[in-house]
Amino acid sequence: MSINMFDVPAPDEQTVLQRLHDRLVEAAEPAGLLDVAYRTLDTPVGSLLLAATPVGLVRVAFDVEDHDAVLARLADVLSPRIVHAPARLDRAAHQIEEYFAKRRTVFEVPVDLSLAGGFRRSVVEHLRDIAYGRRETYAEVAAAVGNPRAVRAVGTACAHNPLPVVIPCHRVVRSDGSTGQYVGGPRAKSALLHLEAA
Repeated sequence: MSINMFDVPAPDEQTVLQRLHDRLVEAAEPAGLLDVAYRTLDTPVGSLLLAATPVGLVRVAFDVEDHDAVLARLADVLSPRIVHAPARLDRAAHQIEEYFAKRRTVFEVPVDLSLAGGFRRSVVEHLRDIAYGRRETYAEVAAAVGNPRAVRAVGTACAHNPLPVVIPCHRVVRSDGSTGQYVGGPRAKSALLHLEAA
């Protein structure tokens, strides 16, 4: 049976654009033209935006933060060379999926903390030491980073944690045991704490 070239369906416009995009990403990375790669991931706490630099995962954002606004901020602060390159974030996405499936308690991905500086960075670095299923109060975190009176500043640092979920600011609660505020919203924080407690 012979095949007529007119019998082979032409790829649709979306397929052609995706192939072109994939080739551009493949060419951009070795040429040093891909500064920030991003993708989204559906999770039990909503869609998460994941972004990475060549150093590591630089941003995790909840959908309530407005992913487009987060990408615009990354373009302003880090680089305008931002490309949708899901494969660059497969490892981080897989580990987040394992976390929500209760098969992972520690994230093992390189991170880029360039979005956290000064006191906020010291808080974010301490958050990595709060073990899965454990909680610390804002006051305990302030004392741990050497500034016991900076309880409010710890709250602000947690609210500006560039890598929620991966760096567990959700494990920081108020002294009375209530959950407190959270960048992903109170439901997301409660869901994460419940996931780890179950």
